[in-house]
Amino acid sequence: MVKTRVLVVDDSALVRSLLTEIINRQPDMQCIGAAADPLVAREMIRELDPDVITLDVEMPRMDGIDFLAKLMRLRPMPVVMVSTLTDRGADVTLRALELGAIDFVAKPKIGVADGLRLLADDITAKVRIAARAHIRKPPVNGLQRAGAPPSPARSAAAPPALGRLSTEKIVFIGASTGGTEATKEVLLGLPADAPAVMITQHMPPGFTRTYAARLDSLCRISVKEATDGERVLPGHAYIAPGGLHLSVERSGANYIARVRDGEPVNRHKPSVEVLFLSAARVVGPNALGIMLTGMGADGATAMKTMRDAGSWNVAQDEASCVVFGMPKEAIAANATHEVLPLGAIAPMLLERLRSTSSLSTNRL
Repeated sequence: MVKTRVLVVDDSALVRSLLTEIINRQPDMQCIGAAADPLVAREMIRELDPDVITLDVEMPRMDGIDFLAKLMRLRPMPVVMVSTLTDRGADVTLRALELGAIDFVAKPKIGVADGLRLLADDITAKVRIAARAHIRKPPVNGLQRAGAPPSPARSAAAPPALGRLSTEKIVFIGASTGGTEATKEVLLGLPADAPAVMITQHMPPGFTRTYAARLDSLCRISVKEATDGERVLPGHAYIAPGGLHLSVERSGANYIARVRDGEPVNRHKPSVEVLFLSAARVVGPNALGIMLTGMGADGATAMKTMRDAGSWNVAQDEASCVVFGMPKEAIAANATHEVLPLGAIAPMLLERLRSTSSLSTNRL
């Protein structure tokens, strides 16, 4: 068996030791080295040529984000971030995903040894995914420092307004690994009066609020973490809170968001399956479903139920996915009408909305 060769980069000797132990217990992995800071890591990358790197954020001599930016520019490779679950940690982690990191693990703030051991399955699963992932090219502003204000998308040429086309339609997005950036690209292509968008992105508690705020600062539509019972409005996107399921219900003439605890579905909470089943049940032919990059099959069966209920569905194509798992399963389930590159999804949505509105008008 060819083993995935992993380099651990963390300034904590305890964390380096624990991650090395966790990785070496796996029959398909080998920790080939552990570096205390990015400068040491740089030399080890040259000498050892790892398949995957686990990377801490706050380290001496060079910040992990600065190192990641240089690495992805000069020698792109799969990186899994290991970051502390704090407000700053969440913001920096999202910046790392923008720069091309495949995924992240939220390092426990207290009880590090026991906490990391409890996360062993999650850590090793993400290393396996990273080893098979497509490496994205870093953005043009890839050297932008963490915490620097992002370039506002609102200054770009805005797509034409949709008017009343968006009042009844709802867009439903499911995503996992690589999905934070994929979802962002879709939302950036929507005008301020786009239909409401409901999003389930596999993320742990503590990160989705920061993620929503980051998107809200970039997009023409308003983006927020969903709250239970709020009305779902055009021109707004609602993100499932980490650790809770999001669904849609009808209240009279209005749609409302439901945010609930519960058992994981398809091993996930939030689960795309939960959101998409509610779309089929409540929104039916007024729903538009999008399956973006991600590992596994969460949401594929429910997306077929959406299609059977009359929704129009699209999956991201393999070439533009970080991981072609969830879209592949949706396609295999005959749940999609189109398979498109990421950059074509938002224009397709707008074209679809305008064409269906024109058909409705012609029938009157």
